Amino acid sequence: MKKLMLGNEAFARGLYEAGCSFVSSYPGTPSTEVTEFAAKYPEIYAEWAPNEKVAMEAAFGASLAGKRSFCGMKHVGLNVAADPLFTISYTGVNAGMVICVADDPGMHSSQNEQDSRHYAIAAKIPMLEPSDSAEACDFTKLAYEISEKFDTPVLVKMCTRIAHCQSIVELSDRQDVPDKPYEKNIAKYIMMPGMAKKRHPIVEQRTRDLTEWAETSPINRIEKGTDKSIGIITASSSYDYVKEVCKDKYPVLKIGMTNPLPVKLIKDFAKSVDKVIVVEELDGIIESHCCSIGVKVTGKELFGNIDELFPNIVAQKLGIPFQSGEKLDETIPVRPPVMCAGCPHRGLYYVLKKNNLTVLGDIGCYTLGATAPLNATDTTICMGASVSGLHGFNKAGAAGRQGKTVAVIGDSTFMHSGITGLVNIAYNESASTVIILDNSTTGMTGHQQNPTTGFNLKGDPCTKIDLEALCRSVGIKRVRVVDPYNIDECDKAVKEEVGCGEPSVIISRRPCALLKTVKHPGPISVNSAKCIGCKACMKIGCPAISIVDKKAVIDQTQCVGCNVCSQLCRQNAIGKEA
Repeated sequence: MKKLMLGNEAFARGLYEAGCSFVSSYPGTPSTEVTEFAAKYPEIYAEWAPNEKVAMEAAFGASLAGKRSFCGMKHVGLNVAADPLFTISYTGVNAGMVICVADDPGMHSSQNEQDSRHYAIAAKIPMLEPSDSAEACDFTKLAYEISEKFDTPVLVKMCTRIAHCQSIVELSDRQDVPDKPYEKNIAKYIMMPGMAKKRHPIVEQRTRDLTEWAETSPINRIEKGTDKSIGIITASSSYDYVKEVCKDKYPVLKIGMTNPLPVKLIKDFAKSVDKVIVVEELDGIIESHCCSIGVKVTGKELFGNIDELFPNIVAQKLGIPFQSGEKLDETIPVRPPVMCAGCPHRGLYYVLKKNNLTVLGDIGCYTLGATAPLNATDTTICMGASVSGLHGFNKAGAAGRQGKTVAVIGDSTFMHSGITGLVNIAYNESASTVIILDNSTTGMTGHQQNPTTGFNLKGDPCTKIDLEALCRSVGIKRVRVVDPYNIDECDKAVKEEVGCGEPSVIISRRPCALLKTVKHPGPISVNSAKCIGCKACMKIGCPAISIVDKKAVIDQTQCVGCNVCSQLCRQNAIGKEA
């Protein structure tokens, strides 16, 4: 049977068909849906882990126990999981272990544009790169075969375009994969220096064996062309762009395994054409490999290493006429990034700006508090950096900012990487105030559960972490909860805690306005007779409020009735009965 599938859905189908039994991941766009789709198969145990490091270690444990396992993450998540990744490369696996890493060229939803192929090379782990949904499914199944044949975890690299585009997938039945028995083997699994030293040569031999395998594997294939003046080496989404532009004009070496790369296959291909051009997004990984084996190619001097590629760019650089489509007659209005109407973070951010505080931010939808008109945050680095950075900022004593700096971090992000930073604040005693924005979900990636929500990935009730008790247990004596819809309450709490001279935590608690379980009181309106057009209500940046004919107007289809704007109106012109 054939089915039209998203790349991420097809990847999950590959997990199912390969007989995968255990999935542990942390949500991160564009990788999230792989795990969400996998969770729909009753044969697969699936969970959200607190972070990617935990997910990878859990997946390794399941592999050690004899079950085919999987963990998924976005490219920056692989940074978090790098510690176990490099050592699992040495130990190898028992049952097959596959790791999905989804890169984000163009930074559609990410803070950087790193190329995960560097991790595969540095950790000496094989990496496969599908170029459509069918390959996402097939390469996942192949990855388990490689994992068990060569005793290694296998990285499968997706990217935004492959993860979120659809193509046809041929469905197959699930494999009946027997569990592999666990056998104690201290020389293989205990990476003390003496044992790790003996494992390193095994890893190097594995790379040589995988390189030999890559020479004849059908996932690295040569596609013939009519014009041999140019030969193109490419992979992933870049392959799709090349084929769309060139059709069958030039010969193409389509790379499916980007680490380790073949040697003889590339040399033979180069000999069959007059000139070789490498088309790849971000860094010149394939290009560098070609140069290292003595094959002269053109690559980054044409395509650069910034942003994603598109067919029109490939066509332009190759000098091929290409019709990229017609422009719309109508101008599409710009939709600036802004927190949703009724977002529980808005009132709290208004208070932080009002008090002229330096705000160290974190990763989540609350990052949008950095945009106008709130302009409420000063930094966004990575998961958990707000808490750790706050400690360093306050210990260093920035001139004029003592008692005027806080950190903001979401509930899911706090569980991911914020706890250890808070431990550092308590242990090393900095007068730092951390504000946990508890909106009862992992909002930015699409409302996934996390350890503070009381539900697991399947939606079943589970242990709910008590944030107040957790903060107190690590040594924070001052912990208080506020409602971010209440401006005065937030203002009072912020002023008292930043001025208390000791570690403290404010938990700003209100569920995300978009959660299906949240019931809203309904929209409020503006009494135009009372409104004087002062625009005080515009200071919170709510998309439901606009100015028409010098008067505030509230869009009844967007407003949820949070009443934050009404607390700013000195004319009492906003409300249910205004």
